[in-house]
Amino acid sequence: MRKPTLHDVAAEAGVSYATADRVLNKRGGVAKKSQTRVEAAIAKLGYQRDITAANLSRRRLYRFHVLLPNAAGGFFASLRQLLSEQEEAQRKARQAITITPVPPFDPTALALEIDRAVGAGCDGLCVVAVNHPEVSAALGRARAQSIPVVTLVADSAESDRDCYVGIDNRTAGRTAADLILLSHRSHAQRGLILPVMGSLQARDHAERYAGFCEVVADQMDVLPPLETGDDPTRLNQLLTAALAAEPGITGLYNLGAGVPGLIAALDHRGNDNFAGRPVVVSHELCDATRKAVADGLIDAVIDQKPAQELSQALAALTALSDGLALDPTAGQITPAVHFKHNMPPQPAAGPNKGA
Repeated sequence: MRKPTLHDVAAEAGVSYATADRVLNKRGGVAKKSQTRVEAAIAKLGYQRDITAANLSRRRLYRFHVLLPNAAGGFFASLRQLLSEQEEAQRKARQAITITPVPPFDPTALALEIDRAVGAGCDGLCVVAVNHPEVSAALGRARAQSIPVVTLVADSAESDRDCYVGIDNRTAGRTAADLILLSHRSHAQRGLILPVMGSLQARDHAERYAGFCEVVADQMDVLPPLETGDDPTRLNQLLTAALAAEPGITGLYNLGAGVPGLIAALDHRGNDNFAGRPVVVSHELCDATRKAVADGLIDAVIDQKPAQELSQALAALTALSDGLALDPTAGQITPAVHFKHNMPPQPAAGPNKGA
């Protein structure tokens, strides 16, 4: 059965196509009686406007601002690269994407860039949120101007945004805990686990850490987390010192980025002939983690599928800009866990050199 068209609505209401179009687009200049007949015809026929076709006919341009941490490599570099590589697809979808780099874990800088994007004029914001009042206030100012807000990877309070796109970070932390518990089944003593993260101020890191501790706290000893700012050099220095100071560490959970620093520290431990090697679970599938898994330095990688996240974030912004209701499951990403023998094929080309 074909969908009713605006021509069908006009015929049912006994008005011209132009009149039906004026009512639909709320352009005024239509007698109240005719407006009522058109609205009744729309309801009777179940007419639904084709937003995509309408926007194409009006040559609408979606101006989206995407604010991403300016990490030199890894996950967020891959998101920036993916956006650049999709320029042709964005053009066809009439999306003009402005990518703004923001210092990681800097709420003042992020709030400033949100305000700048709003001031420059935009149809939607995609933001990697930081859990801070300045950021919450800036997002509130954007939404007060009816600008849709999508949080990506790291969420904010529900009142600050329209949609979150990403994995359930607390569940991801629990999954990492399950993996480490499985690896310790044969241990006679309680394991000693060291979490490594960028910052507890980042909601994604805080939620992963909380989920991890919920599962392992009663069965293992968890050291205070290393907060590295996702800086590989700092991660290398702090982790090398921690492993030297506490050779009894049996597990590492890297719930942030800075993977090159993680690998360098693990290499150093091996070269210094420390006894044993901790079980290592890390986030973000990239060239560096692929090689580390193959080399036996990392045991499992949790992949949150950046290409899928980006696609869903832009789709959500487009729908919100068109005034459409989102599916309740929109933005939900199911992560994958990769080991040495189930590693997916290497992409032909890609930007994820290191996380």
